[in-house]
Amino acid sequence: MTSESQPRIGIIGGGQLAKMLFQSARTLGFTTVLLDKEPHGPAAGLVDEILTGDWNETEALAPMAGKVDVVTLENEFVPADTLAHLESLGVPVYPGSKTIRIVQDKLLQKQTLRNAGAPTPEFEDTPTLEAAKSFGDRVGWPFVLKKRRNGYDGKGNATVDGPDQLPAAWAALEGDQNELYGEAFFSYTQELAVIITRSINGAEAVYPLTHAIQKNHICHVTESPAPVPDHVAEAALDLARQAVEAVEGVGSFGVEMFLDRQGRLAVNELAPRVHNTGHYTIEGCYCSQFENHLRAILGWPLGQTAMRTPTAVMVNLLGAGDGSGEPVGIQSAIEIPGVSVHVYGKTESRKGRKMGHVTALGASLQETRMRAERAAEQIRFGIKQTA
Repeated sequence: MTSESQPRIGIIGGGQLAKMLFQSARTLGFTTVLLDKEPHGPAAGLVDEILTGDWNETEALAPMAGKVDVVTLENEFVPADTLAHLESLGVPVYPGSKTIRIVQDKLLQKQTLRNAGAPTPEFEDTPTLEAAKSFGDRVGWPFVLKKRRNGYDGKGNATVDGPDQLPAAWAALEGDQNELYGEAFFSYTQELAVIITRSINGAEAVYPLTHAIQKNHICHVTESPAPVPDHVAEAALDLARQAVEAVEGVGSFGVEMFLDRQGRLAVNELAPRVHNTGHYTIEGCYCSQFENHLRAILGWPLGQTAMRTPTAVMVNLLGAGDGSGEPVGIQSAIEIPGVSVHVYGKTESRKGRKMGHVTALGASLQETRMRAERAAEQIRFGIKQTA
């Protein structure tokens, strides 16, 4: 690629995060190639070329080598060895296989953060049921039993209130087949998140601290900037930088943290990709997490992360049940001023599945959240429509 030619971007995974990355790529005039397991996902209509294949298989990634200048990821589940093979073919991959190898194993991720001096809840490898009981006896009950790999949105976690509940939790997580670890229960008052974008040339862009409000282990609402004292926000931003640097991250990363009543922070986990808690940046910031991710993996100048308005609130649109992915109620939602609606284009709804989001901008956090939630209440997925 010459300095004058437009980049050719490859993305592995074709869900809503890829869709929003491709929207930014299209705005900048990039050529885009998608590799996904099926050719009709949310991102498919925005790309120049689709490669269909299983990203778990090394041979599926090889065709990308001659088609793109750089590859990035929609999710952290692509095997690190598969990415390393793509790198061996001369294709830059960001975040790279070394970073993904660390982050996709949550025990290794926590060990890396701890070694870098970042505070985390206490944790320990629990390869057997007996080891898990010993951990609970040592750190106290309840504690959280977690899968080391492939967990998200609360899937792969189980809170164990006492020794009598441990066998059921072990069985639910299939501990005899999956590697598990234990994590001490961190009594927090708020869950916070930060998007950090790191460039291949070392430059960093830091977005405002966000308050993430969860229900049933799924993010429902984000408030930006988070309503916390300035010194807490500054400490959280510093901790997020430290965490991303510890894993040598490149691109936009989501850093999730806990805050307790004493003002102590602990890293919950890293997402080595654009993140749900940063969706507000599309309308709310001068340069979104998606565009900055693309700039970062190319070594281009990073954009401004300052907010356009004093506050931004994002509300996730979740499936009400099993059924059609076609939304109902958008016209009512967009009547509300200062609201932007994003529908991901998934063909099927499931209860709790992320189907879209709503963002509202405004001066007052309380009033902005009220408008965002009112708009979100108008939209439904997975419900039976009457004639």
